[in-house]
Amino acid sequence: QVQLLESGGGSVQAGGSLRLSCATSVFTYSDYRLGWFRQAPGKEREGVAALDSRGSTNYAESVQGRFIISKDTTKNILFLQMNRLKPEDTAMYYCAAALGRVLPTLKPALYNDWGQGTQVNVSS
Repeated sequence: QVQLLESGGGSVQAGGSLRLSCATSVFTYSDYRLGWFRQAPGKEREGVAALDSRGSTNYAESVQGRFIISKDTTKNILFLQMNRLKPEDTAMYYCAAALGRVLPTLKPALYNDWGQGTQVNVSS
């Protein structure tokens, strides 16, 4: 069972920054993809950023240039640095994993394990 535990959400004004963390056991596996997803009320879950065990990354167009996904394999943490936040970034943010898979897709259906989520609120 893969462990995924998000933290770091909160409330921030537009233009501010937050860093989300996801403690995970995924890094003990040789092949994996990890992703950050978000879901706002009344909307479908959407992919924000993803990376795989080969070092490839992928970003949604809406966050390209503002968000950075990274990992610290020594501490078993996946990060999402969110800069220049906008009110439309308000959502519940989830980290997700797929073992034995590479290519950092942003399709939620291609991830098997999910965390509980952390809420991000951006005010104007």
